[in-house]
Amino acid sequence: MSHTMNTTRKKIALIGAGNIGGALAYLALYKELGDVVLFDVVEGVPQGKALDLSHCTPVFQGSVSIKGTNSYEDIKGADVCIVTAGIARKPGMSRDDLLKTNADIMKSVAKGIKEYAPKSFVIVVSNPLDAMVTLCQRETGLPANMVVGMAGVLDSARYRAFLAEEIGVSPSSVNAMVLGGHGDTMVPVRSHTTVNGIPVSKFIKADRLTEIEKRVRGAGGEVVALLKTGSAFCSPAASALEMAESYLKDQKKVLPAAAKLNGEYGYKDLYIGVPVQIGAGGIEKIIEIDLTDAEKKELNVSAEAVKELVTLL
Repeated sequence: MSHTMNTTRKKIALIGAGNIGGALAYLALYKELGDVVLFDVVEGVPQGKALDLSHCTPVFQGSVSIKGTNSYEDIKGADVCIVTAGIARKPGMSRDDLLKTNADIMKSVAKGIKEYAPKSFVIVVSNPLDAMVTLCQRETGLPANMVVGMAGVLDSARYRAFLAEEIGVSPSSVNAMVLGGHGDTMVPVRSHTTVNGIPVSKFIKADRLTEIEKRVRGAGGEVVALLKTGSAFCSPAASALEMAESYLKDQKKVLPAAAKLNGEYGYKDLYIGVPVQIGAGGIEKIIEIDLTDAEKKELNVSAEAVKELVTLL
């Protein structure tokens, strides 16, 4: 019986055992989404974190397993690969400053996925996000619907959290979406932001909304400045796991994510944050929503910034 159960479990490969990778492993074990493989090139780090995390499962009353490894061979047959590998930002750095170093790391990661987990759903978290997901899809050769970037879920969560705090309501009551690139040009879509269906403008004045949206764009940097020795890790992990769970359980959630566009929103062959439906088929649908003229202009600025970054790969 135990053998049968093990073969039907999902396998989740976490590539990068830093702070985000560790938080991802913890959440995946807690939610019992599947057996976890935690990979990193640094010897001892994935093994040590996996050993510690394995001692959580009896407390969780869980039955899934976790393994730490320095070999890509151990990700073989993974259903989902979540890529967090790369250096984190330090105070004063932009996400774009990470480009060259993390591009070299991503090429190595993509090679490992292509060889050992070519049928997996790949979620890229590494920064600069839009460039890294573009590079990952290019280097793995996986279908575009099976390679997605995690940014929109996180940026939207930050927007929702700030709005909920401002209004004094539960964050679960706030519906909001942030599109575009994962950087200073991201686009909080005010026209589709509501509190249980009520337009956010009924609760917050326009000038204050502008201030909050500016804070959303700089929220990652705000965390970096406070931590001084790293960047956000709990919220990116929770965001990536929501996407993985929607795929593994065929939940068909509509989530903002970096997807490769094929004419949608007027762009082609470009990874940028848009609303997508994620289910057992990966990105099953790219959803086009109506934007105001101002939001269209902002999205165009964001898209051009992503294009410029991608040309540097």
